[in-house]
Amino acid sequence: MSDYRTDPELFIEKANVLKALAHPQRLCIVKALCEKDRISVTDMQDCLGEVQSTVSQHLSKLKSAKIIAGKRDGTAILYSMHDEEIRKKVKSIINEFFVE
Repeated sequence: MSDYRTDPELFIEKANVLKALAHPQRLCIVKALCEKDRISVTDMQDCLGEVQSTVSQHLSKLKSAKIIAGKRDGTAILYSMHDEEIRKKVKSIINEFFVE
C-alpha cells in the first residue's frame, strides 16, 4: 500500500481529481456524463444555465484531471468519461451523495 512518503505523485494525482470534482457545476457535468455516454457543450450549457466560456473552463479542469475526454464529431465536441474505471469510481462517489 502506498503512502505519501513513498509515492507523493500518486497522492497529488488523486488530490487533483478530488479538487476538480469539488465544484458544484463540475460535479453536475460529471454526474450527467455518468448517466449518459456523451454530452455536447450545448447540452451542458442548457443544463447548467451558463455561457459557453464558463462551461469550457470547467471542462478544461475536468480534462486536466483526466476525468473526462472530448472527441470531435463534425463541428461539435462530444465529452465522455475518460475511461470506464474512472466512470465507476466517480459514479460511486456521486451515488453516495445523490442517493434519494
